[in-house]
Amino acid sequence: MNDKELSTRILELVGGESNINSVFHCATRLRFQLKDQKKANKEALLKTSGIITVVESSGQFQVVVGNNVGQVYEKLIEGTDIGNAESSSKKEESSGKNKLLGKAVDIISSIFSPMLGALAGAGLLKGLVALFLFLKWLDSSSGTYLILNAASDSVFYFLPLFLAVTASRKFKSNMFVAISIAGALVYPNIIAAVSASEQLTFLGLPVVLMNYSSSVIPIILAIWVQSYVEKWFNSFVHSSVKNILVPMLSLVIVIPLTFLLFGPLGSMVSSGLATGYSWIYNQSPLLAGAVAGAFWQVFVIFGVHWGFVPVVLGNIAELGYDTMLPLLSAAILSQAGAVLGVFLKTKDIQLKTLAGSSVITSVFGITEPAIYGVTLKLKKPFIYACIAGAVGGAIIGGGGSQAVGYSLPGLLALPTYIGTSFLSVIIGLIVAFVLALILVMILGFKDTQQEPVQVANNEEAPVITSETIVLKKEMIESPLQGAVKPLKSLPDEAFASGAMGQGIVIDPSEGRLTSPVNGIVTTIFPTGHAIGITSDEGAEILIHVGVNTVRLKGKHFEKQVQEGDRVERGQLILLFDIEQIQAAGYVTATPVIVTNSANYLDVLKTSESEVHRGDYLMTVIM
Repeated sequence: MNDKELSTRILELVGGESNINSVFHCATRLRFQLKDQKKANKEALLKTSGIITVVESSGQFQVVVGNNVGQVYEKLIEGTDIGNAESSSKKEESSGKNKLLGKAVDIISSIFSPMLGALAGAGLLKGLVALFLFLKWLDSSSGTYLILNAASDSVFYFLPLFLAVTASRKFKSNMFVAISIAGALVYPNIIAAVSASEQLTFLGLPVVLMNYSSSVIPIILAIWVQSYVEKWFNSFVHSSVKNILVPMLSLVIVIPLTFLLFGPLGSMVSSGLATGYSWIYNQSPLLAGAVAGAFWQVFVIFGVHWGFVPVVLGNIAELGYDTMLPLLSAAILSQAGAVLGVFLKTKDIQLKTLAGSSVITSVFGITEPAIYGVTLKLKKPFIYACIAGAVGGAIIGGGGSQAVGYSLPGLLALPTYIGTSFLSVIIGLIVAFVLALILVMILGFKDTQQEPVQVANNEEAPVITSETIVLKKEMIESPLQGAVKPLKSLPDEAFASGAMGQGIVIDPSEGRLTSPVNGIVTTIFPTGHAIGITSDEGAEILIHVGVNTVRLKGKHFEKQVQEGDRVERGQLILLFDIEQIQAAGYVTATPVIVTNSANYLDVLKTSESEVHRGDYLMTVIM
């Protein structure tokens, strides 16, 4: 599927726009906050081409797409009211399903994921500048160095401003007021007062001045409070002056409170986290490296790895370096080595193709395709990678390696590790990669192609020759009455292109839809506009009434069955008002699709130009 087709499919299978509180994306995943996760069709998503896997973790419904997630996200929110803002606290409270850890991970990932690229890119440039200085390719007094250093350091120096943007989206506050609050924290006169160790007061109260450049928690706390202050003032300030008075009052209240309370408190928390991590690391760098190398990918699987981002940034802000990032690179390279082993050993062409591309993405720090598509699915390679990552991480930790800037762990991050014990990083990464590769090659795994083909009675299928070929077929009745049209006539590229499967279009003359087969209702969208039925013979049939009718949010549709119900041919399953749907500006032409048509030799279609309910419509041949 192209990005538009995939986004349309995902939107429908997560329960439609009406089931989405919010959605944002990180490096490879669409992260949904759904009103009801039971309405999402996880099985259908897993079968959809272009989706690597689906993860339910930390209160999020995560659809792992891969490196093109940004493009899929843009297509997903086109023509919807979802936007990129996060769900309100009211929605989160009403769901009643997010626990404390889930909420914390959701907040952190929502705030940091949009700026991940800028952080990683600036961190890489910072490492390259350090490398060029080390090699004497740059002079620290030159204008070239001054400009490149500013380019690499600006995102970290002005980090509170970047966080103000993403935090305001998360907490539903005025973005420009949030930026103003962050700007006050790094205002030149304030920085100068900190440098001069001046004693300041506000209305007689002493202000604890500190440098908030590169800080994380103070600004997040400030914007969180800003969201409540704005909400309170908006509840009673008259609309004629609301746009002026509410921002002014928010600035007057939140900025002093930040300098007096939230700033020092947040800095203490940041400093405590950095100190706590340093204490653990200093107890045994070798053990810390082994644990990080072994379990980092496990954290990635559950989506809780975002919780470590503030710790890493806090280390860089407080100490000027971080020791965690080099350890994590061992976990990344071990997955790359394991998936390369799968690529070399498997005889399954499809798996070999996926494994080959996953090697490339893994060495550059994106391991989700390798994990979900290859190693975790095969189980043993994932375990081998964790073992190799532990060994490589122990070597790196034992050497005391450091990162001078934030980066995505992987080969591209190497310039940020140049300096203290850089050799131990190189050795640790090589060991992690090679050991994982060797373990996979020697100990092996259960290759997907080695599994015998199974038939209905669970006995191994007989060898098929030209004399024993048997064709099985299943007839599908028309669920509607109306004119028959080819699939390509539908003004919807996802269906018209055949990407969703082979089928036919019926332009209904009345709003009664019946079951075309005997089977089970496997999917019925809350809006009622689309129904999926799996026949007793295994055909998976999707009936989608109209084009973009999901936007009606259930208006003019009346479901007659529920998900999981058994239905018989000709049984009424849906009523819909054709005139009202068309009056609302929507096409009612209805595709009837065999979504698993790739499993069949052919799908034969009626040659009639018009059908009645119960007439012959299609035959699938197996």
